[in-house]
Amino acid sequence: MSIDLESQELASRREMLLKGGGGFGALALAGLLQNDRAEGAEQPADSPLAAKLTHYPGKAKSVIFLFMDGGPSHLDTFDPKSELDKLAGKPIPESFGRVITAMGEFDSPIMATKRKWKQHGEGGLWISDWLPHTAKMADELAVIRSCWTNGINHSGGICQMNTGTQFAGRPSLGSWVTYGLGTENENLPAFVVMQEGKGRVINGARNWGAGFMPAVYQGTTMQRTGPAFSNLVPPQHIATAQQRQELDFLSQLNRQHAQSRQDNTDLDARIRSFELAFKMQSHAPEAVDLSQETAATQKLYGMNDKKTEAYGRNLLMARRLVERGVRFVQCYHGAGSKWDAHSDIEGNHTRMCGGMDLPVAGLLQDLKQRGLLDETLVVWGGEFGRTPMSEQGNGRDHNPTGFTMWMAGGGVQGGQAYGTTDALGLHAVEDRLHVHDIHSTILHLMGVDHRKLVYMHKGRPERIDQNEGHAYKEIAAT
Repeated sequence: MSIDLESQELASRREMLLKGGGGFGALALAGLLQNDRAEGAEQPADSPLAAKLTHYPGKAKSVIFLFMDGGPSHLDTFDPKSELDKLAGKPIPESFGRVITAMGEFDSPIMATKRKWKQHGEGGLWISDWLPHTAKMADELAVIRSCWTNGINHSGGICQMNTGTQFAGRPSLGSWVTYGLGTENENLPAFVVMQEGKGRVINGARNWGAGFMPAVYQGTTMQRTGPAFSNLVPPQHIATAQQRQELDFLSQLNRQHAQSRQDNTDLDARIRSFELAFKMQSHAPEAVDLSQETAATQKLYGMNDKKTEAYGRNLLMARRLVERGVRFVQCYHGAGSKWDAHSDIEGNHTRMCGGMDLPVAGLLQDLKQRGLLDETLVVWGGEFGRTPMSEQGNGRDHNPTGFTMWMAGGGVQGGQAYGTTDALGLHAVEDRLHVHDIHSTILHLMGVDHRKLVYMHKGRPERIDQNEGHAYKEIAAT
């Protein structure tokens, strides 16, 4: 239930409707109840994921979160630092204070970058030669160079970037979005997660779980091989009518069982998952059928190249899902912390950028030419960045105190860089955005006031930002 604790007045809007004008205002009450999150109205019991009104007009209707698992180096992609070359081989100056790193490499010498940098687009964004395709979409990118987090290792960092905290138990960002806004297509999951490669994201389902919220808001994972969604194909000998009768009878039994177990949200989610799966049998195969796409579109995403095929396939499916009203899609690249370049960052990032760059640029271009980019917020980043100091002579350690993410579409002002890190890219110093601020900003672009999106848990009002975030409204287009 969503409650606005800041708008409690002597007479509520509902009371005014019921009493004002001799009670004629009550005629409109039912319509307002359906979408009145600001005063705590619940959604219809038969559809907790029904689309809901926003707090104010927001351009972004869906989010595609491109998660670079392992932590890409901002110093070699979007945040050029000339001081790295000047001070290469020297210890970090004492003026930067004591540096704490995951692997204890705080005394290691500064390492120069081997990248070549150019300005791109009308805004003149600096982007390295590791990302030539993304650079062509520079005017769509709002590059945030001043991100920071608390998670110094992968488990804590990934968990915090997804849920706002380093520890298990809180809802993921995708769960908050679907709780607050619902979905515009109830024949498909509201929140979908895709992993690329053979690895598994650290923490697994914790990253897309619903935490203390009802389980219906958790993410649905797509399979990397075989059918996109598991357990959707019924036995051939069972007709649709027979299956419908079986589901109705099963639902009746489950709901009788649930009457005395109303706190068991897993049971309610399981009941709803049966109904969703039944609907998806007709709708999901078409939604993820990439054979419907032209050869030119598939090439745009890099599906004709083994190096880019896997991530390109996921991003093309992500476009098809948001096109059909799916609210939140998360696409992990390098699942299993493949971006983690403690050594040989040249080899690691050459490979990782090569597998991601063209598909990401293709996604942005495809969304734009279809008129979807304005209403789809694309977010790019990992759990943290990399240090200016070297590790093992040719790698970089984890850096949670200053790193880069970018957003595109969804009402952001592209072609600009926001915030700064210090001269070596170690600490965020200007317009610092913590993970809580990033989450609040994403909700703001979707028309949701993070201060009013509240879930009551054990008598305590919970918010995505744990009462610490601020929406970075400077990034929004006017």
